[in-house]
Amino acid sequence: MTVKRIGVLTGGGDAPGLNPAIKGLVYRASERGIETVGLSDGWLSLLDPPFDPVPLERSTVRRWDRDGGTNLGSSRTNPFKTPNALGERIDRSSEVIANIEKLGLDAIVACGGEDTLGVAARLSQMGLAIIGIPKTIDKDLAGTDYTLGFDSALRNVTEVIERARTPAGSHGWVQVIEVMGRHSGHLALWSGVAGQADIILLPEHAFRYENVYRLLNDKLGDSTSHPRDPQHPRYSVIVVAEGAYAEDGELIIMDDRHDAFGHARLGGVAEVLSRRILSDTSYEARSVILGHPQRGGPPSPVDRIMGLMFGARAADAVAEGEFGNMVSSRGVAPACDLSLVDISMVLGKIDTVDVSRLYDTERYHLKGIGM
Repeated sequence: MTVKRIGVLTGGGDAPGLNPAIKGLVYRASERGIETVGLSDGWLSLLDPPFDPVPLERSTVRRWDRDGGTNLGSSRTNPFKTPNALGERIDRSSEVIANIEKLGLDAIVACGGEDTLGVAARLSQMGLAIIGIPKTIDKDLAGTDYTLGFDSALRNVTEVIERARTPAGSHGWVQVIEVMGRHSGHLALWSGVAGQADIILLPEHAFRYENVYRLLNDKLGDSTSHPRDPQHPRYSVIVVAEGAYAEDGELIIMDDRHDAFGHARLGGVAEVLSRRILSDTSYEARSVILGHPQRGGPPSPVDRIMGLMFGARAADAVAEGEFGNMVSSRGVAPACDLSLVDISMVLGKIDTVDVSRLYDTERYHLKGIGM
């Protein structure tokens, strides 16, 4: 199969590193005589006309590596469960494949996380020529050691944790900071360590309120007896992933609505925890939910490099007809090895924190780090 024209799309949540990946793809594809067009708003762009693919020349994407988010736009559209006029979710995947043919595209490069690449894997099984590029700030995709956006989000969250110390220290608060992480606590764990949080709560291990109170007491003691002693800590920082939950509780959700992939919108565990600390202890607690800004801003150097590398490797895979695969990173980014893995690896699998190796379940912190 000779590939002459390909489409690239970005789906799911935006992430720094997507635009560098598109640039890397366009540059390498042009070197190999392949035309690239951009498809707006993820899989949505392939369901209903007008399709309006955007020609992507080297001159078009020359400065894209500096941009955060995705210049192609994104959506959480699931072609296998798309609402119709009656609100029923129906399978329109065959329309996606037919529309790709109408656009004269020989292959698709899909950049996304478990949902976007899960769709890609199923379309691949239906015969679509496709290559995946891994993206998610949660770093929870199976089959790869790195996903675009993680390092930038880690930078952003760490900066917020550091800034939270100023008001917490001034007022003697327990500051509870909620970060993204539905099933996986990589972002919470490593930002918590980098920001020197006292307690880190992950989705991989249910926490106990009594244990949190004990850890706070171990550090703060009776903070009212020495409020101005510079030698005694008078504040504490807790980092909690949005998917973390107590042993006697359930996931905290913001509302009952679910997206096209069946996910409820999580959020609020930091507020619940801070209220429990207020009611059950003598400590003053405040919560903050970081939300979408944690994945905002320009890509970090690591995400710029990895994006360019992922994009170039995807273009090579397309040119060589190695469809049905996802670009995979093994080793420490960016000095890592890139290869291809079967894209079906993302179906039903999540890369979670290895609690037995990394997490102290008694201290709610990284093993081997004294706080």
